[in-house]
Amino acid sequence: MPKPEVSASYQELSEDVERVSENPTEEREGEMEVNEDSSSAILPDGELGTTTPSLRFSKTCLKNVFSVILLFIYLLLMAVAVFLVYQTISDFREKLKHPVMSVTYKEVSLYDAPGIAFYPGKARLLSCKHHYYDHIPPLINPGQPGDIECTTQRINYTDPFTNQTMKYALVVQGPRDVKKRELVFLQFHLNETDQDFSAIDYLLFSSFQEFVSSPEKAKFMKDCESSYSSWKFSGGFRTWVKMSLVKTKEEDGSETVEFKQETSVVNYIDQRTQPRSDQLFFVVFEWKDPFIQTVQDIITANPWNMIALLCGIFLALFKAADFAKLSVKWMIKIRRRHLKRTRQVTNHIN
Repeated sequence: MPKPEVSASYQELSEDVERVSENPTEEREGEMEVNEDSSSAILPDGELGTTTPSLRFSKTCLKNVFSVILLFIYLLLMAVAVFLVYQTISDFREKLKHPVMSVTYKEVSLYDAPGIAFYPGKARLLSCKHHYYDHIPPLINPGQPGDIECTTQRINYTDPFTNQTMKYALVVQGPRDVKKRELVFLQFHLNETDQDFSAIDYLLFSSFQEFVSSPEKAKFMKDCESSYSSWKFSGGFRTWVKMSLVKTKEEDGSETVEFKQETSVVNYIDQRTQPRSDQLFFVVFEWKDPFIQTVQDIITANPWNMIALLCGIFLALFKAADFAKLSVKWMIKIRRRHLKRTRQVTNHIN
């Protein structure tokens, strides 16, 4: 009697083993469900959904905001660097177009004696002397011929502007010794004139020695008259001329010389016994100071400084671009990590 029951139980056990071997995944899924149920039983749903994901999300959000702020800052710095590059190049081009005038002063003890060319017309030179330390003794016989102690030369040449009119010039050697305050005092006399006022023209040129050694003095004087300005001094006055020399260096390397002068006029009181209708001219030439002024145009833009500045700016641009690239990659990485964690949490909850 008991044998049939044993055979029946054995048959049921074998059927169960076959069923398990045919569906092993179902059994594992069942075990996982049991584990999930147990874990859900250990940790409530409120703690799993609110604490850990929210904290992670807040930290990620702060990192993203901070990254965006840094990215905008470096973009702003890049914009400033680009503006500085543009401004630097513009300033360099502007300085090339507009050079700055440089003025230097060179002190000398002796000047090269200048030439003083007078155009007296009908007037006659009465006296010419060199004095020192600004001491001019009183005239003994004003209006009468006196000593001519200056080196003079007379020359005739055609007017450089008309090429028809003949001009007569009296060229006198000017003062040299600036330390002793050397001056040249000249007296002219004009007997009669058909004008309402009387004056004598004169011009200054840089070197009397060049005029003396020139083979063509007429051409030399024509060139001087074309290049230098002329002035006047009037009759009945004592005119005091203080000269200063200005040298200008051109862009091609040539050098031009011109004179600046300060003129003071003092009335001459004619103390001759008998009234005269003639005119007397008195003029004094003296150096103003021992400094020769040199004027030169210089370009303040230094190409090496500009190149160094541009290199620094471009280096900053590359660094900023590199940092921005790394920041973007970091943001993308954090975003992907955040999405991955969110997906895992969602799958876990489901």
